[in-house]
Amino acid sequence: MKAVILLSGGLDSATVLYQAQADGCDCYALSFDYQQRHRRELTAARTIAQCAGVIDHQVVSFDLRQWGGSALTDVEIDLPQSRSLAEMSQTIPVTYVPARNTIFLSFALAYGETIAAERVYLGVNSLDYSGYPDCRPDYIQAMQTVFQLGTKQGREGTAIAIVTPLITLKKTAIIELGDRLGVPWELTWSCYAGGDEACGTCDACQLRLTAFAELGRTDPIPYGLNRNPQASL
Repeated sequence: MKAVILLSGGLDSATVLYQAQADGCDCYALSFDYQQRHRRELTAARTIAQCAGVIDHQVVSFDLRQWGGSALTDVEIDLPQSRSLAEMSQTIPVTYVPARNTIFLSFALAYGETIAAERVYLGVNSLDYSGYPDCRPDYIQAMQTVFQLGTKQGREGTAIAIVTPLITLKKTAIIELGDRLGVPWELTWSCYAGGDEACGTCDACQLRLTAFAELGRTDPIPYGLNRNPQASL
């Protein structure tokens, strides 16, 4: 069974890749260089894909800086720093990239139909406090309808299935799942800041650090010296 895996290089997407392999899929990884602030994640994606031994790893390039609208694509917009979980949950944050998962899934659908894939795996999580609108179950259900109605494969046979194994898991449960699957956490990257070391203060770092701390563990990726590795939300 062929599957396209949307691989950002982060903790969640790496877990999804290893889950797809555990599900018996032949995995084709797809990553995106959209000129994001944190392009360091693409290095992680390439390394993880190689480590996992995927059949093919494609990196699609386009430039979302042309219209910005997000702290991840417009350096004039400051990243949120050192926010509590309560603060993260109040509104959709400035790190939301307009329609990003719709764009990503469209590429995955085109690629998947070309190689006759049966599944697309996506590491969205509706419990993350970031609250992105394109990480929620109703959005995934709507996109599944697009996969059914918008392709030859969907109209004439069986539509490619969108698989979201992490969508209802807490971050601690995702790490525990990844442990069982053998995910190399030290190769993953979540920080939004774009440096060679994780900042430890952006929302992505805070969520990740807190999950490892709740499990009584230290996150194995490098963080800057000006942060407390046991910081908690």
